[in-house]
Amino acid sequence: MAMTWDGQIYPYPSRREVVYARRGMVCTSQTLAAQAGLDMLKLGGNAVDAALATAIALTVLEPTSNGLGSDAFALIWMKGKLYGLNGSGWSPRTLTWETLHEKGLSEIPLRGWTPVMVPGAPAAWAEIHSRFGRLPFEELFKPAISYAEDGYSVMPNLAVMLKEGYESFAPYRHEPAFKGLFDTFYAGDVIAGAGDILRLPQQARSLRLLARSRCRDLYEGEIATAIDDWSKKTGGYLRKEDLMDYRPQWVQPIHTNYRGYDVWEIPPNGHGLVVLMALNIASGFSFAERDTVETFHRQIESMKLAFADGREYIADPRFMNTSVEDWLSESYAVRRRAEIGDMALMPRPVSPNNGGTVYLCSADGEGNMVSYIQSNYTGFGSGIVIPGYGVALSDRGNNFSMDPRSDNCAGPRKKSYHTIIPGFLSRDGQAVGPFGVMGAFMQPQGQFQVLMNTIDFHLNPQAALDAPRWQWVGGKRIEVEAAVPAAVVEGLRRKGHEVIVNADPIPYGRGQIIWRNEQGVLSGATEPRADGAVAAW
Repeated sequence: MAMTWDGQIYPYPSRREVVYARRGMVCTSQTLAAQAGLDMLKLGGNAVDAALATAIALTVLEPTSNGLGSDAFALIWMKGKLYGLNGSGWSPRTLTWETLHEKGLSEIPLRGWTPVMVPGAPAAWAEIHSRFGRLPFEELFKPAISYAEDGYSVMPNLAVMLKEGYESFAPYRHEPAFKGLFDTFYAGDVIAGAGDILRLPQQARSLRLLARSRCRDLYEGEIATAIDDWSKKTGGYLRKEDLMDYRPQWVQPIHTNYRGYDVWEIPPNGHGLVVLMALNIASGFSFAERDTVETFHRQIESMKLAFADGREYIADPRFMNTSVEDWLSESYAVRRRAEIGDMALMPRPVSPNNGGTVYLCSADGEGNMVSYIQSNYTGFGSGIVIPGYGVALSDRGNNFSMDPRSDNCAGPRKKSYHTIIPGFLSRDGQAVGPFGVMGAFMQPQGQFQVLMNTIDFHLNPQAALDAPRWQWVGGKRIEVEAAVPAAVVEGLRRKGHEVIVNADPIPYGRGQIIWRNEQGVLSGATEPRADGAVAAW
């Protein structure tokens, strides 16, 4: 059994216990990465140094989810103020709708050069460190370089993802553009299993270049030239000029107040807005108990309506014809809430899918905290890995629309609709802490459920993550974890939901939380659905 915040007993057992600490904490989906971040705190670094070292290490320790070609977003609570960074890349200058249309594309593919965007994560590391870091920049790379050169033991979830990645890209095995993927991550055509040693010397080479150049090498140096050459050689759109011109953006976080708590997200092009919209819709209902048919039904319907609108209208903010203020208005929430009745709605269809993403959060003894996320999008991303450098390029462009009327239509130097969203919670102007849930289109759904578990049902952070989840997958179709009570499943079916019980934990996301109380004590939790850990001091 698990205890709630107010001491009541929660009916589902926690597979892990909440971890408490005072001087610092790092939570993420990979144990060694969390320890890399904690090492920075013990060296005198702050929460930013810890988060960045963890993020850099994760490119090596969980390469199936993120890498040197990833995008990144961050919410940073520093000295009593919240800052936001959008580190998502843009599309190449030569990627025009007309070019894609002439090739007969009605949608952007997941694999190959077409969905490749400029990597944003390395530039984000340097930008965040320049503003808030304390330790020398090169220090943050040492754990990642060591693991890449000397190797590390593969953990169970990574072993599964490596096997799935190999099988996913097997049809491309002999296409020249995909040579780097197999040479880098499947050397000798071997799939590393749980407990095997995985070495990534090509990534180590790139990490050393990035550490020395404050990551500019990827944008204007040796790595940039290699990306440009490989793109030209194998039919890509990306050019060195696209890399040279890119910079991450500091943005003003957006928020809504839900039952006295301020929930913060990064503004579009990310879909954190969907979480806030769903909370606003749900705020008009009361939720006395978690595990009832009515609670699940109203949660699902609130999320479906918010998600349908988000998928339709969220885009690069330079091209959006609607405003964040419109979506967060009380009139919007009232109008959408009025549509929720006793039976399941058929909203505008969307097909959520599982993605390749890592989330982490960190905190130090001074009260600074970081909510950080970076991603390839789906597994290894596009499958394009630069030979000799181990830079796996993302497939984020797959989220563009090919409808020329859409705000999110594919085009040059444009950011696509983006699924990765770090979250942050505050109350009365004071930080409560960072939280996040990985998993592409599951992310806003996971955040929404974790927040309600915390705020409405008073669960401690580990119980809030452990609690069984649902996932809307389009139309009236819902997937639920096996631990959802059978009576709730049958009740939802009677309300018109098409419910599938899916025992596989991976589609339901992988999250982490750090909360800080009035005494400065940190309480941390990490997903039982991942290989993660809470590293605390």
